[in-house]
Amino acid sequence: MTSSPLGLHRVSEPGPAEPGPVARSSGQQEPGRPGRRAGGAVLPQAAWRLDPDPRIQPDEVRVDVERLNLDAASFRQIRESTGGAPDAMRAAVLAVIGIRGKMHNPVTGSGGMLTGHVAEVGPQSPLGLRAGMHIATLVSLSLTPLAITDGLTRWDASSEQIPCEGHAILFARSIAVPLPDDLPLPLALAVFDVCGAPALTRRVVSAYHAGRGFGDAAGPSARPGPVVAILGAAGKSGSLSAAAARAAGAAAIIGVVPSGAEAALLHESGLTDAIVLADARDPVGLADAVAAAGGPADVTVVCVDVPGCEGGAILATAPGGTVIFFSMATSFSAAALGAEGMAADVTMLIGNGYTPGHAELALTLIRTNPAVRALFERRVFHDPGAFSVNTTENAPRHGRRGAAPGSAERGTEEASVIRETDSLTGKETS
Repeated sequence: MTSSPLGLHRVSEPGPAEPGPVARSSGQQEPGRPGRRAGGAVLPQAAWRLDPDPRIQPDEVRVDVERLNLDAASFRQIRESTGGAPDAMRAAVLAVIGIRGKMHNPVTGSGGMLTGHVAEVGPQSPLGLRAGMHIATLVSLSLTPLAITDGLTRWDASSEQIPCEGHAILFARSIAVPLPDDLPLPLALAVFDVCGAPALTRRVVSAYHAGRGFGDAAGPSARPGPVVAILGAAGKSGSLSAAAARAAGAAAIIGVVPSGAEAALLHESGLTDAIVLADARDPVGLADAVAAAGGPADVTVVCVDVPGCEGGAILATAPGGTVIFFSMATSFSAAALGAEGMAADVTMLIGNGYTPGHAELALTLIRTNPAVRALFERRVFHDPGAFSVNTTENAPRHGRRGAAPGSAERGTEEASVIRETDSLTGKETS
């Protein structure tokens, strides 16, 4: 086969007639029947199936895989569709990889990333890798040819990180970086998994701070820096985005979280100026809560792993503002049509996971910001998967303004707003 730097030669099934669910409760895969797409070549990400043949082309690299990291939306969907049974979750992931030749969840459309050691480098590969290097890939598993050989037997299904054995293929236009020596592997993988979010957040906030606005929006506010609201601020991408926004000159940062446990975690970190306890799927409630905390926001960053947050993010954003969608659970048609229906003059950006310098920025933040590192370590080593899978179940739709997380008085008409000067008495519940 003729090699393509985009990986076109690895596409073995261009597309399915209809994608089916990733798994049943029994753990059995039932994807749609593969078919052929009309038209020209199909890129690996859009393809139904890739060829993970371990024999590489001159410009390819083969990696011995040691760990997969599912994206949050895919992990949640697999866990919920299987009831969280470890055997069923393993079967679901193995079925996707076995049928599609890549980890590309057909329900969420997302994948994740991986770490491993470089096994073989083609003589024409431009990636600058060499055999034996310990690397992380910074391209999605949804476009990476992948084969698993150990049945995922070491994965207990408690978190998105999956220890495993197998191989993956990188193309000439793939992205991979050496793993840092000063961070534990699970922590480094968690950082690289979301490194696109803080980089784009910094770019947008810097543009406002410089008085330029962003895109074709009506222009920046009169504030010295933008007000930034982050949906899912206690998560990995959310916390890094908060730190990046602060460094880029945000005037105020409003963190939106769905539960008292996450509010307590975010309060302890000190990464935001105000904490809003609200359900991001409740558009009016969210917008009112953000306004009460100092909004509307000039920049809203969506880092949650549940669908249905588009309308709230748009309503919480000021005219001329910018909404950045980093969640793979986002419906971009719902966002576009919803903004149109509300006559909302906002610029909406898709966080594509790549911004020049994104890996270096994320590593700098984790190394220099003790609050961000402590939050990451808590999630990776102490509460793996706990917050990402409990977001929906714990999400309150109403609460008393100013009430502390865990307050018995939550449940009145308005969402809770907790400023960092208030007393916070919520305790961890996960």
